[in-house]
Amino acid sequence: MLLHDKLASYRLLLASQSPRRRELLSGSGLKFEMAEKFEVEECYPADLAAEEVAPYLSRLKSEGYPHPLSEGEILLTADTVVIAQGKILGKPHSRDEALEMLGLLSGRGHTVVTGVTLRSSRKTETFSSCSEVFFRPISEEEAAYYVDQYRPYDKAGSYGIQEWIGYVAIERIEGSFYNVMGLPIQRVYVELEKFLAAMPQ
Repeated sequence: MLLHDKLASYRLLLASQSPRRRELLSGSGLKFEMAEKFEVEECYPADLAAEEVAPYLSRLKSEGYPHPLSEGEILLTADTVVIAQGKILGKPHSRDEALEMLGLLSGRGHTVVTGVTLRSSRKTETFSSCSEVFFRPISEEEAAYYVDQYRPYDKAGSYGIQEWIGYVAIERIEGSFYNVMGLPIQRVYVELEKFLAAMPQ
C-alpha cells in the first residue's frame, strides 16, 4: 500500500508558511492541510551545536502549536539553517546583512541542515538532514543584483537554491537538493511511513 493510501485516514497538518515546503509536500503526492498560522520565538541554547539547532527549532515550533492534536492528526514542523565557517546564518534583516551573508558563502562550501518534527497526540519524532553546498566566487555586482531582484529576506543564508543564484553560482551539492530548498522530502516520506507503522492501533 502506498503512503498516500496509508495516510487516507489521517489528517496531515503542515505548520509552515514557506511556499517551498508546500510545493515539495504537494509534489510528493501526499494530501495535507495548512495548519493555522502561529508565532513561536525561535530561541535556542547558546551552547547548542550548530548542527542541532534546526531539529531543536523544529521541535520548539511543534510544541508551540496552540491547539491539542486530535486522534488521527499529524503535525509537521520544520526549520532550516545555513552554517558557514561555524556560524549560523539565519534570515537577513537588511540589504547589508544579506550581502554580508553572500560574501561569506562566496567561493566556499557551507552546510544546510533542515530539522523536521512529526507529532501526533501520542508520539513525537524529530530528525534532520544535512547537505553540503559549494558556491563559486561571486562578484559584489552579482550579489547586489540577486539581493535587489529577488529580495531573499525570508531565506536562511540569504539565498534560494531554486532562484537565479542557484543556477549561476552553485557548483555542486553533496546531499539532498530539496533539503536545501527547505524540506528533505524523500526523508520526510520515509519517516512518515515509519511514524505511521509505529502508531498505536
